[in-house]
Amino acid sequence: MDYTHPLRRRARGLRQIAIAATQPATLRHGVVVGAHWWVGHPNFGDDMTQWLLPRYGVVPVHRRSAEASLAGVGSILESLPPNFDGAIWGSGLMHDRPYPLPRAKVLAVRGQLTREHIGAPDRVALGDPGLLVARRIRRPALRWDVGLVPHADHRSQAAFLALAETPGLRVRMIDVHRSASRTVREIGACAAVVTTSLHGLVTADAFGIPAVWTSPEPPLSGGAFKFLDYESVITPNDSRFLAFDKRMRLPELLAHAAPAPRATVETAVDALEAAIGRLTEVLGELPRFPQGVSQVIAGRAGGGSR
Repeated sequence: MDYTHPLRRRARGLRQIAIAATQPATLRHGVVVGAHWWVGHPNFGDDMTQWLLPRYGVVPVHRRSAEASLAGVGSILESLPPNFDGAIWGSGLMHDRPYPLPRAKVLAVRGQLTREHIGAPDRVALGDPGLLVARRIRRPALRWDVGLVPHADHRSQAAFLALAETPGLRVRMIDVHRSASRTVREIGACAAVVTTSLHGLVTADAFGIPAVWTSPEPPLSGGAFKFLDYESVITPNDSRFLAFDKRMRLPELLAHAAPAPRATVETAVDALEAAIGRLTEVLGELPRFPQGVSQVIAGRAGGGSR
């Protein structure tokens, strides 16, 4: 049975709702919303929506993009229909081209490039919600000198994987095809991060970990756009990118690693938290948890005029 089979998707959804029920914010004032995020395969970045939102009193129930009232974390905006009139919170585009969403209620987007391409107002919050992880969990104790975080497309890239064999360094190869909870804790336990995954960089920045990103073959879909979009907020007019060379050694990459400016990260995090606090303001009254879960699953509720 594959990951996208309806029975497996339903089981994951029920498990996530059960986990959400353990969050104090959910129990105090939880609301339920039909939300869209990528579920094509396990990936910790795509898992952020259902991991983070219950910590802010919002229980997301996965819906297809055309039926959702909220777009969550990830490069998913091109999957929304052009007439989407739900809320957008921290989402981004995959490709560097216009994709107008004139009816969307934009709370936050990943970066300035996405904001411009979808035609969102200048005042919307900017930043990737993955930056919130350090406010929701304590950073783990250090276990490794370096965390290597390959994008799924680079998990078999021999030259990148060979960096893990660097003598004299405790190196952890981090598998992104797992839950957000497990993966962010592994990244948080590293003293430095070398990543080809955007959320490897975002998580490092959340914890204040020096990081560098690179891009071995094959090139990612959309190229470097999502990184540049994110950097337009966190390190504007600067980049921690280093072109990958298969002859490169890990110390060369680490020499370019740097933490994101703390004040910039905190500004983005404050804005993202304020933005999710406006969810009911832009969507209208949402069904309450736990009774509202069945309504949203059945498609009878989900916010505002939808």
